[in-house]
Amino acid sequence: MKKLLIVCGAGHATSTIAVAKVSEWLKANGYDSQVKIYQSKIADELNRIDDYDAVISTTIVPDSIKAKVIPGLGLLTGMGVDQIYSSLVERLGL
Repeated sequence: MKKLLIVCGAGHATSTIAVAKVSEWLKANGYDSQVKIYQSKIADELNRIDDYDAVISTTIVPDSIKAKVIPGLGLLTGMGVDQIYSSLVERLGL
């Protein structure tokens, strides 16, 4: 089972919306049984970022982990959503 972390600044509002959208997409594409989603705030996960197969963030992340994170603001705006999902498939090896 692949581990996907979705984070925002506080771990509540925007990450909840992103979790709902990604969960819906995973189910629609038949990936839901292959991916477990975790939700948190970025500050709590900085030292555990390598524990996850992929990370989506709806907030700014430190430069030290930027390369490991898929920017997820498009899940909220609707712009660039296909690129987010394409990056997710690539990172998770789906």
